[in-house]
Amino acid sequence: MRRHIRSYSPLDNLSAQPYPALFLQGSWHDSRVPYWEPAKLYARVTELGSARGPVLLRTDMDAGHGGASGRFKAWHDNARQDAFILWALGLAGSSYTGTG
Repeated sequence: MRRHIRSYSPLDNLSAQPYPALFLQGSWHDSRVPYWEPAKLYARVTELGSARGPVLLRTDMDAGHGGASGRFKAWHDNARQDAFILWALGLAGSSYTGTG
């Protein structure tokens, strides 16, 4: 079973190849994917040093596995992710800072 899980685990399948800009996100109260899993992925990608763009890690201290609760918080989180995607694809201005 463990071998099967390793076959599709992002952390176990990283190699020193070029990676695009990455926006990794975790939630403090996620009981299914603990907050340290995206943090470990961030550490491994930055250790390899092969990302062609920034590697951002965000941990939501108030969310669980389903993300933020509350309509406006969820919209804000979606807008942040969309802004990163547009920036990474070169479809937005150069003002994206990854903060806020």
